[in-house]
Order: sequence, then structure tokens, then C-alpha cells
Amino acid sequence: MTDVMSSAAELLGSRCRVLVTGGAGFIGGAVVRRLLNESEAIVFNLDKMGYASDLTSINQVLVSLGPEAADRHQLLKVDLCDAEAVAQSVKRADPDLVMHLAAESHVDRSISGPGVFIDSNVTGTYNLLQAVRLHYEGLPESRRGPFRLHHISTDEVFGSLGAHGRFEETTPYDPRSPYSASKAASDHLVNAWHHTFGLPVVLTNCSNNYGPWQFPEKLIPVVTLKAAAGEDIPLYGDGLNVRDWLYVEDHVDALLLAACKGESGRSYCVGGHGERTNREVVETICLQLDELKRSAAPHRDLIRRVTDRPGHDRRYAINPARISSELGWKPRHDVSTGFRETVRWYLDHQDWCSRVREQAHYDGGRLGTVT
Repeated sequence: MTDVMSSAAELLGSRCRVLVTGGAGFIGGAVVRRLLNESEAIVFNLDKMGYASDLTSINQVLVSLGPEAADRHQLLKVDLCDAEAVAQSVKRADPDLVMHLAAESHVDRSISGPGVFIDSNVTGTYNLLQAVRLHYEGLPESRRGPFRLHHISTDEVFGSLGAHGRFEETTPYDPRSPYSASKAASDHLVNAWHHTFGLPVVLTNCSNNYGPWQFPEKLIPVVTLKAAAGEDIPLYGDGLNVRDWLYVEDHVDALLLAACKGESGRSYCVGGHGERTNREVVETICLQLDELKRSAAPHRDLIRRVTDRPGHDRRYAINPARISSELGWKPRHDVSTGFRETVRWYLDHQDWCSRVREQAHYDGGRLGTVT
């Protein structure tokens, strides 16, 4: 069993060149920051710099580490749909470890425009697998043993749970949205490249992530920012859909453990023991804002029921027993404390939220309605 508090350097061992796809995104950025802060590895950040990409948090880390760290972060502005550019980037990075986080990930956007999700999540993953396979086959024997491609996925590939039970590694796939279907397809491709071509891979499927630096289109930042501005807070349907909330830094702990210590060909489910209904999440944020940003009326008075999302999965929950027992992982943040820290962060960083929304031409309105 591995100590969950091991630093990135201890976990990486001899691996000194890490390729992170989607490293300018929410979870990918957290991985890049951890690698820069806790190791001497060179991080190659392959990101197309799409609407949800931002380097502010990474640049802050680089400044804090001093000029000698500047060369340890190499941005490769590449779209995974460009097979030739992906191949050239993998050749340039010459990685000892690949962590594949790049993906279109917002369910509502997948309803409005599913084609982008197929291109990025399916074709993009295929292009990466082909390039990494060629790279791996050319490695000397001394580097092949510790090499891994770590594919980061979602619990949404498993579909919807009833009132009881939790997802685990043997749960059958049953995706219900264009987003989850595209991620399920990418999971299957990764497994196929392992079994057919011998590519050493590890997969993880995580529950809903939250924390600082998340593009403000997801539930927690949307509710926080709308409530702080005195705007109506949309609550889909009856608000009783359940999600298992996982603090992003706890997820990074799990990702590095799985990537560096996980068994090739094995998958690990990662959940935060943080089941909450959407209504509970929204009302919790409102109560926290009542303390942090007082107003004439309780913020919960701003909650408005809206038409539910098409195909809205009722409940997600993860059983993380495998990664806990085999790799020693456990979340370090309880959901109540994590929510409070996150709400406060968004209140303190409204300028950043406004800037990235403006760059993305996103006004905070609802996406994913079917007409």
C-alpha cells in the first residue's frame, strides 16, 4: 500500500518527462501544478487552448518557483484531432508517462453540439493512442517497464443508479448522454490498445470534481456567481438528482497514485464519499453565501425550478474500495469543508471568472436544451 501523502517526485521515481493532455483545463491544470510544485519533472502540456483552457494558475506557480522553473513547463498548443501534430508532439515530449485528461466534458454542451464531443473524445483519443503506441514501441527496454498511458474518465459512462448501490470497476457501461457515450468509447479504445497492441495503460473513472479554477459553467461556480450577483439560480427538475462530489486535489492524489503505482490494464474508480442531491448543493451554497455575503433576503429565495435536462441521470455514486485497498488512496477533504473553501474562492476570484467567460463568449446562460 502506498502512502497517499507521497510527493509527486516520490511517485514518479525515474520518470522525468510527463506529457499531460488537457493540462490547461480544470483537472489537468491541477495535475500540472502538482507536478511542477512537487517534482523536477519536465511537463509537456498538450492543450488546444479551447474555451475552457486557461494558464493563469500554472503561470502563478511558475512565478512562485522562480525563473529556473520556466523551462519545466512546455505548452504544446495542439488539437488532438490533428493526428500529425499529435504524433510530432509525442515525439518532441519523449514521455515516460502520459496522463490523458483532454476532453470535452460538459453534458449540456454535448446535447447542444454532440459532434465536437465525438471528434475530441473519440477521434482525439484514437490519435493519441496511435502516437503513444509508436513511441512506446521505440523505447529502450530500460524505459518500457515504468511507462504508462493513464486515461482519465468519468463515472457517467456507467449510466444511472437507483436509490441503492454504487459504481465500481465491474459495473457494465450504460452511457446516456453524448458526452458519456463519447467517454465510454474512449475507454474502450484504451482497453483495446492495451489488449491488442500491448500498450501499458491505466484507467480511472471519477465522480464530479469541484474546487478552484473550474471554468464557471458547472454547477458550483454557476450557483455561487449567480447568487452573489443576486440573479435567479436555476435548479433542474425536482433537484433530487444525486452526485458524488470529489475535491479536485484529492482527485490529483488518486491520479498520480494510479498513474505511477497502478497495475497495467487495470481500472480504478475514484469517488469522494460526498453524495448530495443537486438541491442540497444549491441550498448549501446559499447558506454559505448568507454568511459570507449578506443580502436583504436569504439567497435561497433566488432558486428557480427550470425544465430538467434531457436524459438527466438520476444518481451517481462511486465505490473507491479498489484504489483504497490496493494503492492506499483516500480523500483528504470532507465535502462540507471543500464546498465552503470553493465558494469562498469563487467569491474572491470573480474577476478571473468574468475574464474567462468573456474570452469564451459565455454569458452564464443555460446550455443543452433540445428544441
